[in-house]
Amino acid sequence: MITRRAYVEDINQLAPLFDAYRIFYKQDSDIKGAKAFLMSRFNLKDSVIFIAIVNQNIVGFTQLYPSFSSVKMQRTFILNDLYVSETHRKNGVGELLLNTAKKFCETEQARGLTLETDINNPAQHLYERLGWKKDTDVLHYTWELNKEV
Repeated sequence: MITRRAYVEDINQLAPLFDAYRIFYKQDSDIKGAKAFLMSRFNLKDSVIFIAIVNQNIVGFTQLYPSFSSVKMQRTFILNDLYVSETHRKNGVGELLLNTAKKFCETEQARGLTLETDINNPAQHLYERLGWKKDTDVLHYTWELNKEV
């Protein structure tokens, strides 16, 4: 198993995993939309995607979005997405992707990584085992534009 940065040439294998990730978070399947979203990320260069490969097949990915900490005056990354195919879970894929993201941050001399996950996501045990800390010092609030469809 290896990890590497994803490129636009990976989109046909990556899009179904991205779609499965969205389904995990209770969204409707939309492969066409997944491809378009990922293509936009590649074209705009506004995220970094790492993939895990087993036998030439992409079996997991993580997507990082750059941000900044004004208080610390440093770049930081938001680990927005982490997904491993069901058939490859509990084989170290998630851990490898998380460690790849950490190494990337070190290379970029970033402050670190931040992630948000569902309160019932079993991956919390993995995060904590790898040294991630649950934030108890600050509150996070979200505001969303209410769009009528």
